[in-house]
Amino acid sequence: MVCCSFIPSAHDSGLPCADGPGRRFPPARVQRPGRSGKGIFVNENGFVDYYELLQLSPSADTDTVERVFRHLAKKLHPDNRESADPERFLRIVEAHGILSDPKARAGYDVKYQDYWNRKWKIASEAGDGTAFGDDRETREGLLSLLYVQRRRSPKSPGLGDYEMARLIGKPYEMVEFHLWYLKSKGWVERLDTGMLAISAAGVDQIEESRLRLRNDRLLTIRGAAPRGRGREGRTARGG
Repeated sequence: MVCCSFIPSAHDSGLPCADGPGRRFPPARVQRPGRSGKGIFVNENGFVDYYELLQLSPSADTDTVERVFRHLAKKLHPDNRESADPERFLRIVEAHGILSDPKARAGYDVKYQDYWNRKWKIASEAGDGTAFGDDRETREGLLSLLYVQRRRSPKSPGLGDYEMARLIGKPYEMVEFHLWYLKSKGWVERLDTGMLAISAAGVDQIEESRLRLRNDRLLTIRGAAPRGRGREGRTARGG
């Protein structure tokens, strides 16, 4: 059985403790988010959605926060043999500590709004396609830089991440994703110097892409009609 004395809580939860009748959880040092696997779950930016944890609307009043917290706390309490979930219990205690304190909640709500503004921006970009309009060109530009660098300087084939971003005229933050993609595909490799260089697979990719491009241009020069228009073109000439 888990003793309540080491369950962290920034505020007195008011829940009964199995250690003794009427005893409440004592204040204890709270493990801060993100310090270990046993702490409160956080996303990559260190933000915790406490409303999600407590299954609450951001507009929920104090009474609703208390009612929902008590329901979940009793259900997830480590002493509940049927539905105990100590890890999630710690999470909701932390969430309750913030959302039940008006001053702390006001500060949290500012961060919450900023977090969701950024999330909605991502959703908007994904919906209209603006997030990846020139992605292919960016990747081809990066790979071409590394191709030329290795071809001209076989003994020093590498370029720095920030150096490449500057050479193609884009902020590093917009290039980082594409460098990850090129590395995952095996088209570039990280050298012992820490720089990136094109791999043999990357050279094949460059040459294959350029071959396709030359073939397309050759067809155009020879006067071949684009796909889907050949029949129409022959009809026009026949007329």
